[in-house]
Amino acid sequence: PIVLSVEDFGDALGLTAQVVQPFESARLCDYMQQALESLAEALEHTPDRPVRALEILPEAERTLLLTTWNATETTYPDSLCIHQLFEQQVEKTPDATALIYEEQTLSYAELNARANRLAHQLIMLGVEPDQQVAICVTRSPAMVIGLLAVLKAGGAYVPLDPTYPGERLAYMLKDTAPSIVLADVTGQTTLGEKALAKLVVLDPNILPDQPDTNPLMTTLMPHHLAYVIYTSGSTGTPKGVMLEHRGVCNYLLWARRDYLAERQFDSIVSSPLAFDATVTSLYLPLLCGGKIHLLCDGQELIELLPLLLSMESGILVKITPGHLLAIGQELKTVGRKCPAHCFVVGGEALPSSIVTLWQTLSPGSRIINEYGPTETVVGCAVFDTNCPSCFVDSVPIGRPISNTQIYILDPHGEPVPMGVVGELYIGGVAVARGYLNRPELTAERFLPDLFSDRPDARMYRTGDLARYLSDGNLVFVGRNDHQIKIRGFRIELGEIEARLTQHPEVCEARVLVQAEGPNKRLVAYMVAPENDGLVNRLREHLSNLLPDYMMPAAFVRLDAFPLTLNGKLDRRALPAPEADAFARQVYEAPQGEVEVILAAIWCDLLGIEQISRYDNFFVLGGNSLLAVRMVERLRNRGLTLAVRDLFQSPVLAKLAKVIVQYRVLETPANAIMSATTTITPEMLPLIDLTQSEIDLIIRKVPGGIANIQDIYALSPLQDGILFHHLLANEGDPYLSVGQMAFTDRGLLDRYLAAVQWVVNRHDILRTAFIWQGLSVPCQVVWRQAPLSVTELTLDPADGKISDQLIQRFDPRQYRLDLSQAPLLCFVVTQEEDGSWRVLELLHHLIGDHTTLEVMQSEVQAYFAGRRDSLPAPVPFRNLVAQARLGISQAEHARFFTDMLTGVEEPTLPFGVTEVHHDGSQVIEFHQILTAELNDRLRAQAKCLGVSLATLCHVAWGQVLARTSGQQKVVFGTV
Repeated sequence: PIVLSVEDFGDALGLTAQVVQPFESARLCDYMQQALESLAEALEHTPDRPVRALEILPEAERTLLLTTWNATETTYPDSLCIHQLFEQQVEKTPDATALIYEEQTLSYAELNARANRLAHQLIMLGVEPDQQVAICVTRSPAMVIGLLAVLKAGGAYVPLDPTYPGERLAYMLKDTAPSIVLADVTGQTTLGEKALAKLVVLDPNILPDQPDTNPLMTTLMPHHLAYVIYTSGSTGTPKGVMLEHRGVCNYLLWARRDYLAERQFDSIVSSPLAFDATVTSLYLPLLCGGKIHLLCDGQELIELLPLLLSMESGILVKITPGHLLAIGQELKTVGRKCPAHCFVVGGEALPSSIVTLWQTLSPGSRIINEYGPTETVVGCAVFDTNCPSCFVDSVPIGRPISNTQIYILDPHGEPVPMGVVGELYIGGVAVARGYLNRPELTAERFLPDLFSDRPDARMYRTGDLARYLSDGNLVFVGRNDHQIKIRGFRIELGEIEARLTQHPEVCEARVLVQAEGPNKRLVAYMVAPENDGLVNRLREHLSNLLPDYMMPAAFVRLDAFPLTLNGKLDRRALPAPEADAFARQVYEAPQGEVEVILAAIWCDLLGIEQISRYDNFFVLGGNSLLAVRMVERLRNRGLTLAVRDLFQSPVLAKLAKVIVQYRVLETPANAIMSATTTITPEMLPLIDLTQSEIDLIIRKVPGGIANIQDIYALSPLQDGILFHHLLANEGDPYLSVGQMAFTDRGLLDRYLAAVQWVVNRHDILRTAFIWQGLSVPCQVVWRQAPLSVTELTLDPADGKISDQLIQRFDPRQYRLDLSQAPLLCFVVTQEEDGSWRVLELLHHLIGDHTTLEVMQSEVQAYFAGRRDSLPAPVPFRNLVAQARLGISQAEHARFFTDMLTGVEEPTLPFGVTEVHHDGSQVIEFHQILTAELNDRLRAQAKCLGVSLATLCHVAWGQVLARTSGQQKVVFGTV
């Protein structure tokens, strides 16, 4: 996508950049000039400075990236805490409904009073600022009452999901060391008597006889903790993120202004309390007089569809992309339009296809892409998909919210150029205090913000990769470590690997993510002895340690991990999971029509070749999103199933009953002879054509069968050239043009006769190309292909004859008919002095510079009378046979893999992985360096005893390194 030419004029240096749109060639020249200036400066004053430290960013761009796009300072009531914002709303709308759960409703005043009674009890028990209070309850009014009570008492709540394994919850209790736990019956059962033995346990469903007035906590300040949420940890143990009131309040007040426009809005709370996205749907409506609709535990998000359809006024829905897609597909199936709502989408990258689907299903809805790790309070950057903007594959994550700064930095902590991928750092008021009891990890991830003018400013190193668009919006690219997100949950693959290696049978383990989009799944690879039942034992082992969203769908046993020549894990060589990689029961073939249909659908959705009638959908890697797709496919087969039926009967045989209730290289010889009267598919071993296609080709060749010498496929290189020819709207990027001059017409005619003789010798020079009406493109060798010689009369008054020829036959506008051989043409015209000017047109499908050299050599042999001494030409069909029947693709890959062993990734400026263009999208820019810089560079090159080109290579290497985000770069130079 990038070509840079450095032109040495002696007393000056010129730069010419050619860049494919939308990248800017002028900016590339600026980078190169800045790199050369930095290089000259370093050589003059600090010659020991590392080359990687050279600056390539002009000051204007640096200011734009670090300052202009981070100017988000906004005044907000930074003296208040979360519960105080709620109490302000209680005063405004005391009788309005605040909470709905099944048949139960609570007004703002009732909810506040109940929370106050529990808060006073917590205060009596000694709760004070920054003290952690664990809460382990099912989704219910008691959950909301408990959260508000802890905040009102000055404490920080620690959400414990009752569905988590007991060992994981036990670790969290030990890490936070709370003296008080809020737990309902389910929570107490999950935690167990042993874990709760020395703790004060309060059931928030049972309220004490305490005052219902707002507690006055004069010692509580916005810098105190609001909650501690645990996320996956790479060492095998989760880590507690400590969030303060001021950061949460900044987010909520900004969201109230931006998402809700200060209007009353309801919300649906469907996510677990331990998932920090719940902060948005739980608190935001309570700050604007809206209602929160609590879904029961176990109620799937897909089941809120009737609620979305029934509510006329807009509601706020915090949702992951996968769930938004599932609901959208269900809406599309039932043929309904959805009223306008506000969907705040987060947790994973948002594909643009989902936005497009919803713009059709609910044109009035607002879909907001929200980005933010737990360490910076839920959301720190947003992009409103309703805003006029262009996004193709993945929706941008947008711009930073109020009082938030975002930096895209390289491995050395310097800003990367616009459009280049770098690591995303977040600064501002929302940055968490750190990780509970993990000072080393806190110091590693929470760093001083060196770009801020506040002395105590910090920034969080996310590990996410992103890049800036030219309009200031950010695009999420991926992760730079082994941390990923599935179904909205952040997962450290290292934690799963650590837990796997705790099993006595596992020596080593690696966990990878398979597939893209909302249907990702985890696959565990481990080195372990071969043993029956290993997969089932490993699944059982992990089920006691990890939540279900961290459970690998498949376990692949290996004798050893495949390694690259550098000794690193060769991920591409890891085998795909086979049937025995899944936790399976004894295989028994599906029985009956419904079981067979189910098994086929499972095979497709889960990527498994064989399904037993006793297999469990979820054990094999299924999830709620795949369940929705399965229901849709069953519906297409005339079978009915509810998602809840699958959760209740996940084994194939049982589920079927539920449904029933509803329901060696050698170039082949050329078989076409001069006397051939019929050509059949069997006669063409180097291409697969039908008889009707062959007949079509015959009709397109002048002279028919009599003029056809051979038919075969294109070589790989020809395939690419034809592709670009077809891609071009006008002109041809592979048309070569040259000029010659002859003193008289007689010499010109003799030259053309010699060229005709050369054309008659070589098959490739008599080849035409046909693709229209065929399943594959083909090349046809003509027996007779007379040269095309066009004679023009040009007026010298219109300009130089040579310039007129170039203008008329400019490859940017002119193209040859590839179906007519030979693809070697001549245009002749007489000059004013009587000489003849000749324009030669040669298409790269039949030749290149070497071809022209061979032609010229054979023309000379023709004139010298040495025609009989020339070696017999090699048929081009030999090359085609070699490409189609010779060395396999695998062998080619092995050769180049060995050749490029030290190169682990390609050099991709601006992250461009593929560029297909016809030249029309290339922008060219010229720039002359200052005379002063030219002199400085030449002086330094002379002093070092190297060429000026060497310094240009050093600077160019740094430009490529910074624009590709890579430490090692590979580039070609001429």
